[in-house]
Amino acid sequence: MHMSLGQLPRQHAHVTAIPSRSCCKLSVRAVAATERELAPQQARKPAPHGRLYNFAAGPAVLPVEVLEEAQEGLLNWKGSGTSVMEMSHRGKEFSSIIHQAEQDLRSLLNIPDNYQVLFLQGGASTAFANVPLNLTKAGDSVDQIVTGSWSKKAAEEAKKYCKVNVAAKGDNKHVPEQKGWKLQKQAKYVHYCDNETIQGVEFKSVPDVGETILVADMSSNFCSKPVDVSKYGLIYAGAQKNIGPSGVTVYIIREDLVGHAREETPATLDFKVMEGSMYNTPPCWAIYMCGLVFNHMLRNGGIEAMKKTNDAKAKILYDAIDNSDGFYVNPIAPANRSNMNVPFTIPMSQELEAVFVKEAAAAGMVQLKGHRSVGGMRASIYNSMPVEGVQQLVDFMKEFAETHQQAHWTQPM
Repeated sequence: MHMSLGQLPRQHAHVTAIPSRSCCKLSVRAVAATERELAPQQARKPAPHGRLYNFAAGPAVLPVEVLEEAQEGLLNWKGSGTSVMEMSHRGKEFSSIIHQAEQDLRSLLNIPDNYQVLFLQGGASTAFANVPLNLTKAGDSVDQIVTGSWSKKAAEEAKKYCKVNVAAKGDNKHVPEQKGWKLQKQAKYVHYCDNETIQGVEFKSVPDVGETILVADMSSNFCSKPVDVSKYGLIYAGAQKNIGPSGVTVYIIREDLVGHAREETPATLDFKVMEGSMYNTPPCWAIYMCGLVFNHMLRNGGIEAMKKTNDAKAKILYDAIDNSDGFYVNPIAPANRSNMNVPFTIPMSQELEAVFVKEAAAAGMVQLKGHRSVGGMRASIYNSMPVEGVQQLVDFMKEFAETHQQAHWTQPM
């Protein structure tokens, strides 16, 4: 446990009230001197297989049950005599795996029959190029909604292939009100990122773009909440946040949008060529793992259950931040706070943020350092992060704040 102020070793502590960040230069040497004695000894429930609570933004935590199932079939999948990593992607065994993965995903999201599901390589960043290559011709214009780092990158990449109108741009803290969007009637599609992994900004409803094709990057909140797929022309999502390991990107695309790629489009970026996900060798193991996750979700209540649990986890964490008397701050507008990625800072001291990350890791909670472009901390609480993990983080946050809220360390006098 953290020591109380009254228990601190005298040779290490000089206690001073801290009214603001500007006057709180935390002594790094003093912090280092006390860290050894203040290292958390917080008791925690033993996790299966000695695992830690992993708050990484991606690749991210996976269900223990899924990992155990994958481990069981690693050497010999269902008596086939081979691992999924070894079997032919055109053989009947893997054909059954990818077919079941698609069917389970269709069941989870109620995907209409007139939509194709593709399991492709290249990460979601590849979609920044293959979307305009498949949905536009040279000289066409598209609308892009920029609310953070990933939607900005998507807009920049699209400029290589078509005209880009940034119809709305946020401040990395909120989603601009739609009444102020400058949408074009001639736009071939409207693109947005449903959840900004880095900033922690999330759309809470589907944008209304009329008859224009709506395209969404759902990489970091895919399968975390119900989605009306019929409102979209195309949805894409990297797997490594909510549904599997890195290496595969899921595309859900309306059939009438397939088959219109530009002549110069590389074969592996052409949705028509990639129908069935078998033009070249697919990321077999990653697809297999996604299939296990989809099945696991179905067995545990489906998307509605995921949404309920995710809402509860997010409330626990945001309440802890908001009720910390300003010790912790989340910069995002409450209406747009992400259920998946929760950034927060300690305004009184940047040095304390580094101490927080280190001590949290010692207490069994890892990957809490914020993105390099934002700083602070970030807790990614995807589907597979259990409520117990979030509660342990909140307990640690409260204890850490109590220890440091009224004092900072200086070198011995």
